[in-house]
Amino acid sequence: MNAASMISSLRAEARDAPESKIIEVANYGRQREGIVPLWVGEGDLPTPQFICDAATRSLAAGETFYTWQRGIPDLRDALADYHERHFGKPFSPEQFFVTGSGMQAIQFAVRMLAGIGDEILVPTPAWVNIIAAAGIGGATPVEVPMTFSEAGWTLDIDRLKDAITPRTKAIFLNSPSNPTGWVASEDVLRAVYEIAERKGIWIIADEIYSRFFYGEGRRAPSFFDFAPPEARILFVNTFSKNWAMTGWRVGWMAAPPEVGQVIENLIQYSTSGVPTFLQRAGIEALAHGDDFVDHQVARARRGRDILSTRLAEAGRFRFGTPQGAFYLFFAVDGETDTRRLGLRLVDEANVGLAPGDAFGEAGAGFLRLCYLRSADQIETAVTRLVEWAGHA
Repeated sequence: MNAASMISSLRAEARDAPESKIIEVANYGRQREGIVPLWVGEGDLPTPQFICDAATRSLAAGETFYTWQRGIPDLRDALADYHERHFGKPFSPEQFFVTGSGMQAIQFAVRMLAGIGDEILVPTPAWVNIIAAAGIGGATPVEVPMTFSEAGWTLDIDRLKDAITPRTKAIFLNSPSNPTGWVASEDVLRAVYEIAERKGIWIIADEIYSRFFYGEGRRAPSFFDFAPPEARILFVNTFSKNWAMTGWRVGWMAAPPEVGQVIENLIQYSTSGVPTFLQRAGIEALAHGDDFVDHQVARARRGRDILSTRLAEAGRFRFGTPQGAFYLFFAVDGETDTRRLGLRLVDEANVGLAPGDAFGEAGAGFLRLCYLRSADQIETAVTRLVEWAGHA
Protein backbone atom coordinates (compact mmCIF):
# COMPACT_ATOMS: atom_id res chain seq x y z
CA MET A 1 0.00 0.00 0.00
CA ASN A 2 1.49 3.35 -1.03
CA ALA A 3 1.38 6.43 1.18
CA ALA A 4 -1.51 8.09 -0.69
CA SER A 5 -3.79 5.07 -0.49
CA MET A 6 -2.81 4.49 3.14
CA ILE A 7 -3.75 8.05 4.10
CA SER A 8 -6.96 7.95 2.05
CA SER A 9 -8.11 4.96 4.10
CA LEU A 10 -8.12 7.04 7.29
CA ARG A 11 -11.15 8.91 8.63
CA ALA A 12 -11.55 12.26 6.89
CA GLU A 13 -11.77 14.07 10.23
CA ALA A 14 -8.29 12.81 11.19
CA ARG A 15 -6.85 13.08 7.70
CA ASP A 16 -7.93 16.70 7.34
CA ALA A 17 -6.61 17.89 10.72
CA PRO A 18 -4.62 21.02 9.87
CA GLU A 19 -0.87 21.19 10.20
CA SER A 20 0.20 23.87 12.67
CA LYS A 21 1.48 26.97 10.95
CA ILE A 22 3.07 27.99 14.24
CA ILE A 23 5.09 24.79 14.42
CA GLU A 24 6.13 25.31 10.81
CA VAL A 25 7.89 28.55 11.77
CA ALA A 26 9.22 27.11 15.04
CA ASN A 27 10.73 24.10 13.28
CA TYR A 28 12.26 26.40 10.69
CA GLY A 29 13.96 28.62 13.24
CA ARG A 30 14.39 26.73 16.50
CA GLN A 31 18.06 25.87 15.87
CA ARG A 32 18.96 29.34 14.63
CA GLU A 33 21.77 30.77 16.77
CA GLY A 34 20.72 33.79 18.79
CA ILE A 35 17.06 33.74 17.78
CA VAL A 36 14.49 35.26 20.15
CA PRO A 37 11.75 32.58 20.12
CA LEU A 38 8.39 34.29 20.69
CA TRP A 39 6.27 31.96 18.57
CA VAL A 40 4.60 29.72 21.18
CA GLY A 41 2.43 30.56 24.16
CA GLU A 42 4.74 30.10 27.10
CA GLY A 43 7.15 32.15 29.14
CA ASP A 44 10.85 31.66 29.80
CA LEU A 45 10.63 30.79 33.51
CA PRO A 46 10.74 27.14 34.63
CA THR A 47 8.18 25.74 37.03
CA PRO A 48 8.84 27.07 40.56
CA GLN A 49 10.78 24.70 42.78
CA PHE A 50 8.10 24.48 45.47
CA ILE A 51 5.70 23.02 42.89
CA CYS A 52 8.29 20.53 41.62
CA ASP A 53 9.07 19.49 45.20
CA ALA A 54 5.42 18.52 45.77
CA ALA A 55 5.59 16.11 42.84
CA THR A 56 8.90 14.71 44.07
CA ARG A 57 7.48 14.07 47.54
CA SER A 58 4.51 12.30 46.01
CA LEU A 59 6.75 10.04 43.93
CA ALA A 60 8.89 9.27 46.97
CA ALA A 61 5.72 8.33 48.86
CA GLY A 62 4.86 5.78 46.18
CA GLU A 63 1.83 7.58 44.71
CA THR A 64 2.24 5.89 41.35
CA PHE A 65 -0.94 3.84 41.11
CA TYR A 66 -4.24 4.34 39.28
CA THR A 67 -6.12 7.26 40.70
CA TRP A 68 -9.52 8.96 40.94
CA GLN A 69 -10.97 9.56 37.49
CA ARG A 70 -12.35 12.98 38.39
CA GLY A 71 -9.17 13.99 40.21
CA ILE A 72 -7.97 13.28 43.73
CA PRO A 73 -10.27 14.80 46.38
CA ASP A 74 -7.49 17.04 47.71
CA LEU A 75 -7.03 18.71 44.33
CA ARG A 76 -10.74 19.15 43.74
CA ASP A 77 -10.99 20.75 47.18
CA ALA A 78 -8.05 23.01 46.31
CA LEU A 79 -9.73 24.05 43.05
CA ALA A 80 -12.90 24.96 44.93
CA ASP A 81 -10.88 26.98 47.47
CA TYR A 82 -8.91 28.73 44.72
CA HIS A 83 -12.06 29.80 42.90
CA GLU A 84 -13.72 30.92 46.13
CA ARG A 85 -10.68 33.06 46.88
CA HIS A 86 -10.67 34.74 43.48
CA PHE A 87 -14.41 35.02 42.85
CA GLY A 88 -15.61 35.76 46.36
CA LYS A 89 -18.36 33.16 46.49
CA PRO A 90 -18.61 29.47 47.40
CA PHE A 91 -17.76 26.65 45.01
CA SER A 92 -18.28 22.93 45.42
CA PRO A 93 -15.53 20.39 44.68
CA GLU A 94 -18.23 18.54 42.72
CA GLN A 95 -17.97 21.26 40.04
CA PHE A 96 -14.35 20.42 39.19
CA PHE A 97 -12.75 17.67 37.08
CA VAL A 98 -9.01 17.20 36.56
CA THR A 99 -7.87 16.64 32.97
CA GLY A 100 -4.65 15.85 31.16
CA SER A 101 -4.15 19.49 30.02
CA GLY A 102 -6.41 22.36 29.06
CA MET A 103 -6.42 20.96 25.53
CA GLN A 104 -7.94 17.72 26.77
CA ALA A 105 -10.56 19.71 28.65
CA ILE A 106 -11.48 21.41 25.35
CA GLN A 107 -11.63 18.05 23.57
CA PHE A 108 -13.96 16.69 26.25
CA ALA A 109 -16.19 19.76 25.99
CA VAL A 110 -16.45 19.38 22.22
CA ARG A 111 -17.19 15.65 22.46
CA MET A 112 -19.91 16.30 25.02
CA LEU A 113 -21.70 18.88 22.91
CA ALA A 114 -21.17 18.43 19.18
CA GLY A 115 -20.61 15.79 16.54
CA ILE A 116 -21.22 15.18 12.86
CA GLY A 117 -23.68 17.73 11.47
CA ASP A 118 -23.37 20.03 14.50
CA GLU A 119 -21.78 23.48 14.66
CA ILE A 120 -19.72 25.37 17.24
CA LEU A 121 -19.42 29.14 16.93
CA VAL A 122 -15.90 30.47 17.41
CA PRO A 123 -15.15 34.22 17.43
CA THR A 124 -11.88 34.62 15.55
CA PRO A 125 -8.98 35.22 15.60
CA ALA A 126 -8.88 32.30 18.02
CA TRP A 127 -6.43 29.66 19.17
CA VAL A 128 -6.35 27.20 16.29
CA ASN A 129 -6.69 24.14 18.52
CA ILE A 130 -10.39 24.75 19.24
CA ILE A 131 -11.10 24.91 15.52
CA ALA A 132 -9.14 21.72 14.94
CA ALA A 133 -10.71 19.96 17.96
CA ALA A 134 -14.19 20.62 16.60
CA GLY A 135 -13.25 19.34 13.15
CA ILE A 136 -11.55 16.20 14.43
CA GLY A 137 -14.66 15.45 16.45
CA GLY A 138 -16.78 15.66 13.32
CA ALA A 139 -18.40 19.00 14.17
CA THR A 140 -18.17 22.13 12.04
CA PRO A 141 -16.40 25.13 13.56
CA VAL A 142 -18.12 28.32 12.37
CA GLU A 143 -15.86 31.35 12.52
CA VAL A 144 -17.46 34.59 13.65
CA PRO A 145 -14.92 37.27 12.66
CA MET A 146 -14.22 39.97 15.20
CA THR A 147 -13.61 43.57 14.14
CA PHE A 148 -10.17 45.19 14.38
CA SER A 149 -9.36 48.83 14.89
CA GLU A 150 -6.46 50.61 16.52
CA ALA A 151 -8.59 50.65 19.69
CA GLY A 152 -8.40 46.85 19.66
CA TRP A 153 -10.68 43.97 18.77
CA THR A 154 -14.46 43.97 19.16
CA LEU A 155 -17.00 41.15 19.22
CA ASP A 156 -20.16 42.08 17.31
CA ILE A 157 -22.95 40.52 19.35
CA ASP A 158 -25.42 40.82 16.48
CA ARG A 159 -23.02 39.00 14.15
CA LEU A 160 -22.65 36.24 16.73
CA LYS A 161 -26.40 35.96 17.11
CA ASP A 162 -26.93 35.90 13.34
CA ALA A 163 -24.46 32.99 13.00
CA ILE A 164 -26.63 30.69 15.10
CA THR A 165 -28.50 28.02 13.17
CA PRO A 166 -30.57 24.99 14.21
CA ARG A 167 -27.30 23.04 14.08
CA THR A 168 -25.50 25.28 16.59
CA LYS A 169 -24.70 23.38 19.79
CA ALA A 170 -22.21 25.69 21.50
CA ILE A 171 -20.41 29.02 21.54
CA PHE A 172 -16.70 28.89 22.31
CA LEU A 173 -15.48 32.07 23.96
CA ASN A 174 -11.87 32.70 24.95
CA SER A 175 -11.36 35.75 27.16
CA PRO A 176 -8.74 37.07 27.71
CA SER A 177 -7.97 36.07 24.17
CA ASN A 178 -5.18 34.14 22.58
CA PRO A 179 -4.01 35.65 20.20
CA THR A 180 -5.46 39.18 20.34
CA GLY A 181 -5.37 40.10 24.02
CA TRP A 182 -9.04 41.12 23.81
CA VAL A 183 -10.97 40.93 27.08
CA ALA A 184 -14.75 40.58 27.17
CA SER A 185 -16.42 43.03 29.52
CA GLU A 186 -19.07 41.73 31.89
CA ASP A 187 -21.69 43.35 29.64
CA VAL A 188 -20.41 41.32 26.67
CA LEU A 189 -20.35 38.13 28.72
CA ARG A 190 -23.90 38.73 29.88
CA ALA A 191 -25.02 39.33 26.29
CA VAL A 192 -23.43 36.06 25.14
CA TYR A 193 -24.95 34.22 28.09
CA GLU A 194 -28.43 35.59 27.39
CA ILE A 195 -28.20 34.55 23.73
CA ALA A 196 -27.09 31.04 24.67
CA GLU A 197 -29.83 30.68 27.28
CA ARG A 198 -32.49 31.93 24.90
CA LYS A 199 -31.36 29.59 22.13
CA GLY A 200 -30.81 26.60 24.42
CA ILE A 201 -27.13 26.17 23.52
CA TRP A 202 -24.03 25.69 25.65
CA ILE A 203 -21.02 27.93 26.22
CA ILE A 204 -17.46 26.62 26.31
CA ALA A 205 -15.65 29.27 28.36
CA ASP A 206 -11.88 29.31 27.92
CA GLU A 207 -10.71 31.52 30.80
CA ILE A 208 -7.16 30.19 30.86
CA TYR A 209 -5.65 33.70 30.83
CA SER A 210 -8.03 35.22 33.39
CA ARG A 211 -5.20 36.13 35.77
CA PHE A 212 -3.28 37.89 32.99
CA PHE A 213 -5.43 41.02 33.07
CA TYR A 214 -4.25 44.62 32.89
CA GLY A 215 -7.40 46.36 34.09
CA GLU A 216 -8.60 46.86 37.64
CA GLY A 217 -8.46 43.83 39.90
CA ARG A 218 -6.42 40.63 39.80
CA ARG A 219 -8.46 38.84 37.14
CA ALA A 220 -10.61 39.43 34.08
CA PRO A 221 -14.43 39.44 34.07
CA SER A 222 -15.86 35.92 34.05
CA PHE A 223 -19.10 34.04 33.53
CA PHE A 224 -18.53 32.94 37.13
CA ASP A 225 -19.35 36.50 38.20
CA PHE A 226 -23.05 36.09 37.48
CA ALA A 227 -23.94 32.65 36.07
CA PRO A 228 -25.47 30.11 38.48
CA PRO A 229 -23.74 26.73 39.05
CA GLU A 230 -26.39 24.95 36.94
CA ALA A 231 -25.78 27.18 33.90
CA ARG A 232 -24.97 25.36 30.67
CA ILE A 233 -21.34 26.45 30.70
CA LEU A 234 -18.26 24.24 30.51
CA PHE A 235 -15.21 26.10 31.80
CA VAL A 236 -11.81 24.90 30.57
CA ASN A 237 -8.56 25.82 32.29
CA THR A 238 -4.99 24.71 32.83
CA PHE A 239 -2.03 24.95 35.17
CA SER A 240 0.21 25.71 32.18
CA LYS A 241 0.20 29.49 31.97
CA ASN A 242 -0.22 30.84 35.51
CA TRP A 243 2.38 28.62 37.14
CA ALA A 244 4.80 27.99 34.23
CA MET A 245 3.73 24.34 33.94
CA THR A 246 3.27 23.99 30.17
CA GLY A 247 5.15 20.68 30.05
CA TRP A 248 3.20 19.09 32.91
CA ARG A 249 -0.04 18.71 30.91
CA VAL A 250 -2.52 19.15 33.75
CA GLY A 251 -5.77 21.09 33.40
CA TRP A 252 -9.30 21.11 34.69
CA MET A 253 -12.93 21.60 33.79
CA ALA A 254 -15.62 23.29 35.83
CA ALA A 255 -19.11 22.09 34.96
CA PRO A 256 -22.55 21.56 36.45
CA PRO A 257 -22.29 18.55 38.80
CA GLU A 258 -25.22 16.99 36.91
CA VAL A 259 -22.91 16.17 33.98
CA GLY A 260 -20.11 14.86 36.20
CA GLN A 261 -20.59 11.20 35.32
CA VAL A 262 -20.34 12.00 31.62
CA ILE A 263 -17.04 13.78 32.18
CA GLU A 264 -15.76 10.94 34.36
CA ASN A 265 -16.59 8.48 31.59
CA LEU A 266 -14.66 10.50 29.02
CA ILE A 267 -11.66 10.62 31.34
CA GLN A 268 -11.91 6.86 31.91
CA TYR A 269 -11.84 6.11 28.19
CA SER A 270 -8.94 8.43 27.41
CA THR A 271 -6.25 8.54 30.12
CA SER A 272 -8.00 6.89 33.11
CA GLY A 273 -6.96 9.86 35.19
CA VAL A 274 -4.09 12.29 35.71
CA PRO A 275 -1.11 10.86 37.65
CA THR A 276 -1.38 11.57 41.36
CA PHE A 277 2.10 13.09 41.66
CA LEU A 278 1.18 15.67 39.02
CA GLN A 279 -1.98 16.49 40.91
CA ARG A 280 0.01 17.03 44.11
CA ALA A 281 2.00 19.66 42.23
CA GLY A 282 -1.27 21.28 41.17
CA ILE A 283 -2.43 21.51 44.78
CA GLU A 284 0.78 23.31 45.72
CA ALA A 285 0.40 25.73 42.81
CA LEU A 286 -3.15 26.63 43.76
CA ALA A 287 -2.48 26.95 47.47
CA HIS A 288 0.84 28.78 47.44
CA GLY A 289 1.36 30.10 43.91
CA ASP A 290 -0.43 33.48 43.92
CA ASP A 291 2.79 35.45 44.42
CA PHE A 292 4.38 33.67 41.46
CA VAL A 293 1.35 34.45 39.29
CA ASP A 294 1.53 38.11 40.30
CA HIS A 295 5.22 38.09 39.34
CA GLN A 296 4.37 36.56 35.96
CA VAL A 297 1.68 39.16 35.30
CA ALA A 298 4.05 41.99 36.22
CA ARG A 299 6.66 40.64 33.78
CA ALA A 300 4.04 40.34 31.06
CA ARG A 301 2.78 43.88 31.65
CA ARG A 302 6.31 45.23 31.35
CA GLY A 303 6.88 43.31 28.13
CA ARG A 304 3.57 44.58 26.74
CA ASP A 305 4.43 48.18 27.57
CA ILE A 306 7.90 47.98 26.01
CA LEU A 307 6.49 46.53 22.80
CA SER A 308 3.53 48.89 22.58
CA THR A 309 5.69 51.97 23.04
CA ARG A 310 8.49 51.01 20.67
CA LEU A 311 6.31 49.65 17.87
CA ALA A 312 3.94 52.63 18.02
CA GLU A 313 6.91 54.98 17.69
CA ALA A 314 8.18 53.02 14.67
CA GLY A 315 4.97 53.81 12.81
CA ARG A 316 4.74 50.80 10.52
CA PHE A 317 3.03 48.48 12.96
CA ARG A 318 -0.74 48.39 13.56
CA PHE A 319 -2.22 46.91 16.72
CA GLY A 320 -4.54 47.50 19.63
CA THR A 321 -2.91 47.47 23.05
CA PRO A 322 -3.83 44.10 24.60
CA GLN A 323 -5.89 44.23 27.76
CA GLY A 324 -5.18 40.64 28.79
CA ALA A 325 -3.25 37.42 28.07
CA PHE A 326 0.39 37.84 27.01
CA TYR A 327 0.34 38.28 23.24
CA LEU A 328 0.67 41.21 20.87
CA PHE A 329 -1.28 40.64 17.65
CA PHE A 330 -0.07 43.13 15.07
CA ALA A 331 0.04 43.88 11.37
CA VAL A 332 2.93 45.35 9.39
CA ASP A 333 2.09 47.88 6.70
CA GLY A 334 2.83 46.49 3.26
CA GLU A 335 2.97 42.85 4.40
CA THR A 336 -0.04 40.62 3.73
CA ASP A 337 1.38 37.09 3.53
CA THR A 338 2.31 36.64 7.17
CA ARG A 339 2.95 32.93 6.81
CA ARG A 340 5.85 33.78 4.54
CA LEU A 341 6.68 36.79 6.69
CA GLY A 342 7.07 34.59 9.76
CA LEU A 343 9.69 32.54 7.93
CA ARG A 344 11.36 35.68 6.58
CA LEU A 345 11.63 37.24 10.02
CA VAL A 346 13.59 34.23 11.19
CA ASP A 347 16.12 34.89 8.43
CA GLU A 348 15.98 38.69 8.30
CA ALA A 349 15.48 39.69 11.96
CA ASN A 350 16.31 36.53 13.94
CA VAL A 351 12.96 36.79 15.75
CA GLY A 352 10.43 33.95 15.85
CA LEU A 353 6.74 34.89 15.60
CA ALA A 354 3.51 33.05 14.83
CA PRO A 355 1.63 33.84 11.58
CA GLY A 356 -1.83 35.29 12.16
CA ASP A 357 -3.66 33.06 9.70
CA ALA A 358 -2.94 30.18 12.10
CA PHE A 359 -5.77 31.68 14.18
CA GLY A 360 -8.52 31.67 11.57
CA GLU A 361 -9.35 33.74 8.53
CA ALA A 362 -9.78 36.91 10.61
CA GLY A 363 -6.13 36.64 11.62
CA ALA A 364 -4.78 36.89 8.07
CA GLY A 365 -2.29 39.72 7.74
CA PHE A 366 -1.29 39.66 11.42
CA LEU A 367 1.51 38.18 13.51
CA ARG A 368 1.38 36.99 17.11
CA LEU A 369 4.20 37.72 19.53
CA CYS A 370 4.37 36.16 23.01
CA TYR A 371 5.80 38.73 25.45
CA LEU A 372 5.92 36.64 28.64
CA ARG A 373 9.67 36.98 28.60
CA SER A 374 12.43 38.91 30.33
CA ALA A 375 12.60 42.61 29.55
CA ASP A 376 16.02 42.06 27.96
CA GLN A 377 14.62 39.54 25.47
CA ILE A 378 11.70 41.83 24.63
CA GLU A 379 14.04 44.79 24.14
CA THR A 380 16.23 42.71 21.83
CA ALA A 381 13.26 41.45 19.82
CA VAL A 382 11.59 44.84 19.39
CA THR A 383 14.89 46.49 18.43
CA ARG A 384 15.40 43.88 15.72
CA LEU A 385 11.83 44.25 14.46
CA VAL A 386 12.06 48.05 14.29
CA GLU A 387 15.40 47.88 12.49
CA TRP A 388 14.02 45.29 10.09
CA ALA A 389 10.93 47.42 9.38
CA GLY A 390 13.15 50.37 8.55
CA HIS A 391 15.00 48.43 5.87
CA ALA A 392 12.48 45.90 4.53
